[in-house]
Amino acid sequence: MEMKRINAGKLRAIGYDARDRMLRVEFDDGRAIEYSGVGNEVWRKLSTSAAAWSYYRDHIEDEFTGRRDVVRKPTSRADLEDLFKPPGGDAT
Repeated sequence: MEMKRINAGKLRAIGYDARDRMLRVEFDDGRAIEYSGVGNEVWRKLSTSAAAWSYYRDHIEDEFTGRRDVVRKPTSRADLEDLFKPPGGDAT
C-alpha cells in the first residue's frame, strides 16, 4: 500500500488499498490504524480534503472497524545485512 504523507491535525500519513478496501491512517504519536470495508469514495474525499483531520474524525473514526497497528520503520540496507549475517557475526 502506498502511503501519502500529510500534515493535518494528528494525521501524518494515509494510504488505501482499493482491492482489499483497506484504509491505513498513521498518527503523529507513532500509532497506526487500519480500517476495513472503506469504499473508494471515502478514500477520495479523505485524500483530497483540505481538512483531512476533520473528515477523518467525522466520517471514518467511528464509522468503520479499525485495527491498531504500529508505524513500520523503513528497512535499511544495514537492517537487511544484519538479518542475513551468518552466525558468529562475520559476513565473510
